[in-house]
Amino acid sequence: MSPTWAAVTIIAALFVFLGTGMPIAFALGLAAVGGLFLDMGPSVVEVLAETMFAGIANLAYVSIPMFVLMGAIVAGTPAGGDLYKALDRWLYKVPGGLVLSNIGACAIFAGMTGSSPATCAAIGKMGIPEMMNRGYPASVATGSIAAGGTLGILIPPSVTMIVYGISTQTSIGRLFLAGVLPGLMLTCMFMAWALLDARRQGFSFDVGKVSYSLRDKLATLPRVLPLLMIVVGLLFVLYGGVATPSEAAGAGAMLTLLVVAVVYRLVRMKTYTGIFSSAMRESVMIMMIMASAELFAFALSSMFITQTVAQAIAALEVNRWVLMGMINVFLLVSGMFLPPVAVIVMAAPLLYPIVVQAGFDPYWFAVVLTINMEIGLITPPIGLNLFVLNSIAPQVPTKEVLWGSLPYVLVMLAGIVLLCIFPEIVTWLPELVMGPAA
Repeated sequence: MSPTWAAVTIIAALFVFLGTGMPIAFALGLAAVGGLFLDMGPSVVEVLAETMFAGIANLAYVSIPMFVLMGAIVAGTPAGGDLYKALDRWLYKVPGGLVLSNIGACAIFAGMTGSSPATCAAIGKMGIPEMMNRGYPASVATGSIAAGGTLGILIPPSVTMIVYGISTQTSIGRLFLAGVLPGLMLTCMFMAWALLDARRQGFSFDVGKVSYSLRDKLATLPRVLPLLMIVVGLLFVLYGGVATPSEAAGAGAMLTLLVVAVVYRLVRMKTYTGIFSSAMRESVMIMMIMASAELFAFALSSMFITQTVAQAIAALEVNRWVLMGMINVFLLVSGMFLPPVAVIVMAAPLLYPIVVQAGFDPYWFAVVLTINMEIGLITPPIGLNLFVLNSIAPQVPTKEVLWGSLPYVLVMLAGIVLLCIFPEIVTWLPELVMGPAA
């Protein structure tokens, strides 16, 4: 079978499996096994387990469940609620202030979790009912949470950045630094749109219905500041070379657990059972997707699909920005059907040498890739954040969520354009802290 027909067969099988509602990890795995069986015959059984385990047998991957655990601790305790209340009390007088509070809470929570679905679920459970109670349209309430949740995979520590770093053998610390300013830029752009939209629609739902004194505003800070200090300390040890990502993630999870237990006096074992169960489910899901994606990538390589595509792209005699435009379209479409981790594991090793050869900075490309994945999280048919919102706000039709999130998709596309015009937004901070990339 030629590489072209092999590619058509294995990708068609993947979409058929996804269309049945099969979990993404199983769909990737079955499509890969089918392709390998056509190529290798029954002997494929000998390489399945070894390939999958080898794909995730990397010590750096230990940081992923630890960061997920940090997010589960904050989301599963009153800490998440206090974080949300603190921002609400400081921004309540601004038109559309509750939307700004939710986006800001998503940005801060992203710095504690590195996970978009976790950010979306934690803030959405508190933010969506509160916004709708104050009269915000359902599309505005859910759209802002869907978009704000995507910041979880860009603002460090980011699970997808860890996966990209391991897949391309690039510095995870430098990748984290590369995501700081673009993450803050997108947060400000989201807030700017929310503020303009609030003024355009005449939102005044917050003012008059609630009122907080300075004492009320300061009351939540003692509980929130220790968590923010953990995030700052975590970033310091990562960028200062004091600890590896795995060590920093483990220490961060332990400190978060201790702070939450002491501040909120949580002594019931049931609370911790729920936290660890939630973290384990999400971690196993991520690692299973990564293992299956590794098998899928192995199948593509074994059938010479990867090499054929790489040669075809490299042979294109086009302007490098046209090439980058084609890569962005590919990433956007891929992100609509597959979760970020799966896309990165499969596509990053293929695209990395092409991007570098075209003269683009690999850390800049990591941020552009991540924003593409953010867009995929809130676009059908496999937008993970859409499924999260459906589970926590089933009364809101999916159409309303999509209409509410569409403006933020356009904002993210504008963000990609800005990064193309001003790549220094990505490269300045890593070069300032760590020097020029080797």
